[in-house]
Amino acid sequence: MALTMLNELLIEDPSPSLLLYQVSKTAQLDTLNYQSCFMQGVFAHFPEVLFIHRTYNPRGKVLYTFLVDRPRVQLEGHLARAVYFAIPAKEDAEGLAQMFQVFKKFNPAWERVCTILVDPHFLPLPTLAMEFPAAEVLLSAFHVCKFLQGKFYQLSLEQPMERALLTSLQNTMCSATAGNLRKLYTLLSTYIPPAELPELHLHWLLNDRIWLAHRWRSRAESSRYFQGLEVTTRVLSQSFGTTPSVEKGVTALLRYMQQNSGDKASFSLGLSSPNHHAPSDVSPESPKVEQLVEAHIQHSLNAICTGPAAQLCLGELAVVQKSMHLIGSSSEKVNIQILEDTHRVQPQPPASCSCYFNQAFHLPCRHILAMLSARRQVLQPDMLPAQWPAGCATSLDDILGSKWSETLEKHLAVALLTEEVGQLLQHCSQEEFERRYSTLRELADSWIGPYEQVQL
Repeated sequence: MALTMLNELLIEDPSPSLLLYQVSKTAQLDTLNYQSCFMQGVFAHFPEVLFIHRTYNPRGKVLYTFLVDRPRVQLEGHLARAVYFAIPAKEDAEGLAQMFQVFKKFNPAWERVCTILVDPHFLPLPTLAMEFPAAEVLLSAFHVCKFLQGKFYQLSLEQPMERALLTSLQNTMCSATAGNLRKLYTLLSTYIPPAELPELHLHWLLNDRIWLAHRWRSRAESSRYFQGLEVTTRVLSQSFGTTPSVEKGVTALLRYMQQNSGDKASFSLGLSSPNHHAPSDVSPESPKVEQLVEAHIQHSLNAICTGPAAQLCLGELAVVQKSMHLIGSSSEKVNIQILEDTHRVQPQPPASCSCYFNQAFHLPCRHILAMLSARRQVLQPDMLPAQWPAGCATSLDDILGSKWSETLEKHLAVALLTEEVGQLLQHCSQEEFERRYSTLRELADSWIGPYEQVQL
C-alpha cells in the first residue's frame, strides 16, 4: 500500500523529484527522503541558513522538515521555504547520520550552510556537528518562543499574569532588541516562582547569537515571520502529526506540496503568490475557480439578504479571502479556523456558528462563508433566519441597535470564561486541579445549592 501511494505521487509530479524510501517487513514506511526539483533549486539559491523542524505522528515516527531561513529571502507561501522532507528509521546517531548524508549527496550546496537552527529538544547535536562541520548550530527564535509559551501554560498561572507574560513575549519576539530581551528576562525572573525558573532556561533570552538574525527585521516583518512559521508548522501537524498512518500523512503532505504550484511561481518570478489554503476536506483549486466561487457567494448574498445584512456578511467574506483557513469535518459539524480561535459551524439550515458575529446577528459569518467557499457552494435562503430575507430591514444602524442584547453579552462572557477555566483545569497538575476544583465546588454550593443538586 505504501509503495502504491508514493509511486502514484511520483507519476503525478510534473517535475523530476528525489523520492527514496524503505518499507519494513510489515509493509509500513520505515524511512523516507523527498525533495522536488523546485525545492532543490530553492536550497541551491539560499543555503546559508537551514531551519530544521520536527513533527511527530501518533506512531512515534518523526518527520524532519528542512526550510531555508536566510534574511531577506523573498518566498511567499506557507511551505515555499521547505526544501527537504525526511523520516529516519530511528532518531539515533546512525539513523540521523544516514538522513543527513542522503541530503548532502543530492544537494552540493550543503557546503555553503553557515547556520543551522533547531528546537530546544534537539538532542543529536554531535551528529549534526559532524555532518555539517563548518556550520554553527543555534536554537531558533521561533522554537524558543513556542517553548516559553508552553511553559507559561504548564505553570497554571493566574489568568491576568499569564496574559501579561504572553503579551510581553509576543512584543519581544517582534522587536528582539537587547533591551527588550533584558526586560522580558527581568519580568520572568520577578514573577515566575523561583522553583520553576530553571525549567524556563531564561539564559536563552540573553544569548545574543539566537536573536542576532532577527534584528534586521522590522516589527511588521518579524510578526509576519513568526506567523508564517506558525502556519507552516500547523500545516505539517495537520498533514502528518494527526494520523497514525505514516503513509497517509506523507501522502497528504506531498500532495499538498504538489497542488500548491503558486509557491513555484512566486520563487521564479520574485512576486507575491496568491493566498494559499491549508489541507481541507476539499482539494485545492486553481485561483480562477476560487475567484468564481467567491463571486457566486457575493451574488447570492446580494440577492438573498437585505442590503445591510449583505454589507455585514461581505465584510466577513473579505476576511476569508485574505486569510488562511483550516477546515476539518466530523459527522455532524465542521470545524473552521481562520488563524484565530476555533469555532464550530452547524451547516444544516439555518446555518449557525459559535462565534460572536453569528450569535449576535444570526447572519453568515466568516466561518460559515469559509465553509461555503471550500465546498464550492453558495448561500441558500433557508440558511437565514426569518428576519433577514431581502425587504425586511431598513438600515445598518437599525440592525446594530436592535441586535444588541445584554443577555447575549452575559451568555457569551460566561461561555468564554467557562472555556478558559476548562483549559486551565486540563493542563494543570493533579494537586493544582484538586485545589481549583475545590474552589469551584465551594462557589457552586454557595451560589446554587449543595452538591446533590449541582453537578460540575
